[in-house]
Amino acid sequence: MRKEEKTQIIESLAAQFDVTPNFYIADISGLNAEKTAMLRRACFEKNIKLLVVKNTLLRKALEQKGLADSENLFPILAGPTAVMFTENVNVPAKLIKEFGKEHGKPVLKGALIQECAYVGANQLEALIAIKSREELIGDIIGLLQSPVQNVISALQSNGGGKLAGIVKTLSEKE
Repeated sequence: MRKEEKTQIIESLAAQFDVTPNFYIADISGLNAEKTAMLRRACFEKNIKLLVVKNTLLRKALEQKGLADSENLFPILAGPTAVMFTENVNVPAKLIKEFGKEHGKPVLKGALIQECAYVGANQLEALIAIKSREELIGDIIGLLQSPVQNVISALQSNGGGKLAGIVKTLSEKE
């Protein structure tokens, strides 16, 4: 591979880090062409960009971007490496677990999620448990709605008639 091609790959990886700073590093070696195609199709359906890259080029792109905590990923950059870029932080972890159960691969090598490095296959469950932005917003909305729902249910229950009577009595006193 010529130096210009390597530079172009490094620059495209660095640009990809700007677009999607959350990524997973996995080992997909040993998958035959059919299973690799199935994995790529599953990634496409879940809006995950899958790239097979050379470790040295990935390392240089990480060094160039200077992403927080990325230096902890350097020791795992050995052997075959596939990078999964995503905007939804826990979807690749779920895909790795599901696809790995059925086919034995991919195996998680590491991930950089929300500026924190996760190294090793033992981190897969922790990565699955991370909530996406949409899930967190839903949880917050649920928490905010809870007190209002309690008041409404109290007004609509049997005690609500008494409460309505008290409000009516207070309004008539004025």
